[in-house]
Amino acid sequence: MSQPSIKKNFIYNTLYEILAIISPFITAPYISRIFEVDGVGIYSYTSAIASYFTMFAALGIQSYGKREVAQHRDNAEETSKLFWELEIMCISTTLLCLVIWTFVIIFSSGYSVYFAVLSITVAATAFDISWFWKGYEQYKFIVIRNSIIKIVGIILLFAFVHKKTDLLLYIALIAATGLVGNISMWTHLPKYLVKIDKRSLNLKKHYKQTLVYFVPTIATSIYTVLDKAMLGWITHSDKENGYYEQATKILNICKTIVFSMNVVVSSRMSFLFAKEKHDEIKNKMNETMNFILLVSIPMTFGLIAVAPNFVPFFFGDGYEKTISIICIMAPLLVIIGISNCLGSLYFTPSGQRTRSNKAILTGAVVNLILNSFLIYFLQSKGAAVASVIAEVTIVVMYLYMARNYFDLLCIIRHSWKRIIASLIMFGAAIWLRHVIYMPLVLLITQIAVGAAIYVICLVVMRDKFFIENVRNIVMKFFRRNKV
Repeated sequence: MSQPSIKKNFIYNTLYEILAIISPFITAPYISRIFEVDGVGIYSYTSAIASYFTMFAALGIQSYGKREVAQHRDNAEETSKLFWELEIMCISTTLLCLVIWTFVIIFSSGYSVYFAVLSITVAATAFDISWFWKGYEQYKFIVIRNSIIKIVGIILLFAFVHKKTDLLLYIALIAATGLVGNISMWTHLPKYLVKIDKRSLNLKKHYKQTLVYFVPTIATSIYTVLDKAMLGWITHSDKENGYYEQATKILNICKTIVFSMNVVVSSRMSFLFAKEKHDEIKNKMNETMNFILLVSIPMTFGLIAVAPNFVPFFFGDGYEKTISIICIMAPLLVIIGISNCLGSLYFTPSGQRTRSNKAILTGAVVNLILNSFLIYFLQSKGAAVASVIAEVTIVVMYLYMARNYFDLLCIIRHSWKRIIASLIMFGAAIWLRHVIYMPLVLLITQIAVGAAIYVICLVVMRDKFFIENVRNIVMKFFRRNKV
């Protein structure tokens, strides 16, 4: 079987990420105005609780399964056996989680009806086999399927959700489209699986490894999901959850751009580690890190610059506190970008997940402790501060543990020009606030002028990676259009 093209997969994934970025820009202003801060907070809190059950149901199979499929995809029988072993495991853990989930529904005062609808989301975990397609690097199939589901979901949202009392319907639509999307991934399986002897299935050998992958998943969730749950438990305020939800929504949109390269390269890295092609691995890690820093540094400065104008324009009135939360969390684009690169391109594909878990667990403990008192004193801002400190802890430990394999100085070499260019861009964006007073015009101008200044600065300072990639793109364009 020929190897899938990383460039084509990157294009497919980028196209989907563009859709993933555009769709919140279409739906978030509508949702934030209909449900207001407290309604958004209810959705944030209940979905955060449900996500814990989906994590336990998945049991680390997403990361582990992708890695194993990538390493065994040349053998159809081994891959088929692996698929059914992991899928049966996932079904059994999902059923167990659904049993426990019924008690959450029964004993949750005020939120029981929302939790009942979110049962669909928990059940959908059993049908999620995206790990299989990622292992085969079939991103074209994933992107087309996800895009159709997302577009249908947006259409249904505008067709049926019109008032604040439609919050339950909104949650049901999200849950249902997720379930349908997961089921649709099964349509192409016959082309990849072969018939196997059911007696040869061995589930026990996977439990230890899936737990190794599950530990960082649950640990990471402490500062990505538990933040929202603890905000509800400590502050007893749906509004604080609403502020935090909208801030993390904007951060997550930006993260999809920063992490787009990691998503498509990670499966190939598992394959390369299996073949022991270390020179190629190091080159791809260096290129990916370079790309992440090229994108994440200006996005961090740009996000802080536009937040005061963007938030009230985008979400409407009542979300002013979201501005400061975004500014606090903006550096996470760089911090998580670095740790995500090392985690997905080095620790996970090389089979060192147990080692990297030490950093993730340390970060989780730091976040949990800080959340306990920072949320009490600073509410949603406290959760944001705790997340940043926890992520810094993880990236420092990652860099230390990878020091013998990855050139740490490359981060400094790749960063300093981008930081200078971003600071100049930041100054221009702040200045524009004092000369343009129409929100939409200001936002568009800040983005356009900021991007232009950043590009010009990189060219003037001779950023090699940026210039070479632009030159390659331009040359390919002219070659394709040459008569």
